[in-house]
Amino acid sequence: QYRPTLAHYFIALLHQKGLLLRCYSQNIDSLETLAGLPKEALIAAHGNFDSATCMDTQEKVPPEEVREAVMAGAEACYALNRRYGGLVKPDIVFFGESLPDRFNELSLRDLQNCDLLVILGTSLKVYPFAGLVNLVKPGTPRLLLNREEVGEELGLMFGEPKSADIFVPGDCDAGVLELARLLGCEVELVDLHAKESRRLAEGDGATTAAGGA
Repeated sequence: QYRPTLAHYFIALLHQKGLLLRCYSQNIDSLETLAGLPKEALIAAHGNFDSATCMDTQEKVPPEEVREAVMAGAEACYALNRRYGGLVKPDIVFFGESLPDRFNELSLRDLQNCDLLVILGTSLKVYPFAGLVNLVKPGTPRLLLNREEVGEELGLMFGEPKSADIFVPGDCDAGVLELARLLGCEVELVDLHAKESRRLAEGDGATTAAGGA
């Protein structure tokens, strides 16, 4: 199983310190909430596995039931569909489907009110999500922490005179660690990551022991 990284905990730490307006994510793995970010502070633009719905009846289905059925195989999935009266799927956005209402309701207001836009680990190729970078007010700093320079076709201008756009190449975890150092919370971030990683690992161990019994 995947676990939250330093980058996920950095976002949660910004929220704890009252510095985060909102986190917009394309990820569907729910690692932001697993790291402690409240759901109201997160816009999961492509949905995630925190919830599931029967497509025919619109009844909400506990995600644990979906997970168990998927792990058990096709017959268990068919049984789950029969139990709820139609096709059950996680609340993730497939190609051609509309993005969640919260994305459309909050994105313009949030981006217009942010003082700094931090862009982490993305190709900026998937729309309409990629267009978020252009919703900020003119002159708002846009900081890209990424393995490669992207977004030039969207108007990001790195290294240009009078441009407020900044590119920091490298791994996201290394980038947020340096940002945390500049904010004076590097030790706090490292400690939070270590403590929560131990807690999650212990939880895995308890589950494995129970299953083995």
